[in-house]
Amino acid sequence: MQQQVFDVAIVGCGPSGVVAAGLLGQAGLSVYVCDRLKEVYEIPRAIALDHEIMRVFQQLGVADAVAPFCEPFTPSEYFGVDGQLIRRMTMVAPPYPQGYTPSMVFTQPAVEKVLRERVAQMPNVVMDLGVEMTAVSQDAEGVSLSIRAGEDKSVRARYAIACDGGSSTVRTRLDMPLEDLDFDEPWLVVDVLVNERGLAKLPPVSVQYCEPERPCTLVIGPKNHRRWEISLKPGEDPREVATDDATWRLLSRWLTPDDGQLWRQASYRFHALVAQDWRKGRVFLAGDAAHMQPPFLGQGMCQGIRDAANLSWKLAAVLRGEVVGASAEQLLDSYGIERKAHVRELTSRIKHVGAVICERDPAKARERDASMLAQCHGVVKDTPRQDILPRLETGLLAPQDHAARGSLFPQPWLLSAQGRQRMDAIAGNGWRLVLAPGQAVPASGLRVVALGTQDALETDGVAESWFQRHQCVAAIVRPDNYVYGVARAADGVQSLVREWMAELGAVEVCAA
Repeated sequence: MQQQVFDVAIVGCGPSGVVAAGLLGQAGLSVYVCDRLKEVYEIPRAIALDHEIMRVFQQLGVADAVAPFCEPFTPSEYFGVDGQLIRRMTMVAPPYPQGYTPSMVFTQPAVEKVLRERVAQMPNVVMDLGVEMTAVSQDAEGVSLSIRAGEDKSVRARYAIACDGGSSTVRTRLDMPLEDLDFDEPWLVVDVLVNERGLAKLPPVSVQYCEPERPCTLVIGPKNHRRWEISLKPGEDPREVATDDATWRLLSRWLTPDDGQLWRQASYRFHALVAQDWRKGRVFLAGDAAHMQPPFLGQGMCQGIRDAANLSWKLAAVLRGEVVGASAEQLLDSYGIERKAHVRELTSRIKHVGAVICERDPAKARERDASMLAQCHGVVKDTPRQDILPRLETGLLAPQDHAARGSLFPQPWLLSAQGRQRMDAIAGNGWRLVLAPGQAVPASGLRVVALGTQDALETDGVAESWFQRHQCVAAIVRPDNYVYGVARAADGVQSLVREWMAELGAVEVCAA
C-alpha cells in the first residue's frame, strides 16, 4: 500500500481544518488534509464571525478576499413576554481594537472556498478531497491514517489533528469521550433568501423573541439572507416541522411564501459538549470534534478557528525544533488546557444568554423581564458582544496575574515607511514585545513593536489606550495574539522577558 509521510495530517477540511492546514503550511511544514466531500458544503451553517477570526484570515492573506462576503452584524434586540425591549447587544465603538469590524455575518460557502483556494496555492500542503479516513493508529514516532479512495493508501504524519465534526470518527476510534455541559434542546433552523417585498416586512435589526410560548431568533445575514432559529415544543416532530409547509406556517408571523425562497430548513438538537481530553498521544481534537455549544452568540465556528490558531503555532514550534524536550510536551499540552477552559467558560456564558431567551414559564419570564429592566433602571443600555468573551485564564501565561494577561492584544493601525498598515502586517505573527510610547527598547531577542517611534506611529490610539487602561508599559504577545504577560513599569520589562525565556525553554521560538 502506498504511504506518504507528512509533518501533520488533518482529518476534515471544514473551517477549522482548512485554517489549520493554512497556518501550518505557512509555517513551512508538510501538511496533509483530507475530507469526505469534494466540494465545499453549499448550505451555510455558521453565519457569524468576529474580528479575532478576521485577524487570523489576515495572517493567511485572505482578509481582503473574504470581505465581499461579510457584513457588519446588526444590533440584537431582546424582547420580553409583553413585547418590551429588555436587552440590546451591539458592537464596541470605533476605533475597532483588532483593526476589523468586531462582529460580522458572512456567507460560509463563499468564505470556505476562499480559504481552500489559499491553501491549494501552498506546494507543501496536500488537499485530498472526496476520500474517507477509515482507521487511525499511532506509536511513539507518529500517526498512521488509512485512507479509502480510488486506491486505498496509508498516510503517515508526526502529528494529526481531528477536525472531522461533531460525530468525529477519529475521536470515536481513539475513545476520547465528550463531557455533557447540560444543554440539550430541539430547534428548527431556517435560512430564507428574502425578496424586496419580504425585506420591507422584517425588522431592521436582529431580534431575540424571549417569549415563553416559542422562543426564537431572527438574524440579519448578508444581503437578503435571513435566518430564523425557532425553538420546538415538547411533542413536535422535528422531521415534520422541517417540511416546507410546516416551516412556512412557523414563519407566517413574518413572511409568506411570496416573500422569499427557502434556502435551508433543518431541525437540530442544540448541545453543550466538550471533549474530556483534547490530546491523545500525537493526536489532537479541534473544532466540533472537540466541542459543541448553543448558537446564541454565534461563536461555534469562531471557537473552532481559535482552536486551529492556538494549536498551529505550538505544533510548528515543536516540529521546527524551536522548543524541545519537556518544554515541547508542555507546550503541546497547553493547547488542550487553554482551549478547554476557554470553551467551558464561554459555553457557560452562552448558556446564560440562552436562559434569558428560553424561559418557558410565563411567570418566571415576567420576573426575568422585570429584573433586567430594574438593573438598568428602565433604560436599556448597549452591551457589546465582545464584552462576553472570556480571556485565557490558564496555560502558557506569565506567572504574575494581571487583568490583561490572557486577553487578546489589540491590532492598531500604524504609520511606517510602508504607509498606514495594521500592526501584524508590519510586525508579523510570531512572538512580539510591544512597548507603550516612550519606553526604551531592551535587548530581548524578541521582535519589538515600539509604539510612538518612526516605524510604529499609531493613528487611532487603540494600543496606547490599552496600555493606559491596563496600567502597564509592555506586553509580550503570543503568535495567536493573546497576551503572555505584561510589565507594569519599565524596570519590569527585562524580568518579564526572562520569565518568558524560562517558560519556553528556548530562545529561538521568538523568531517564529
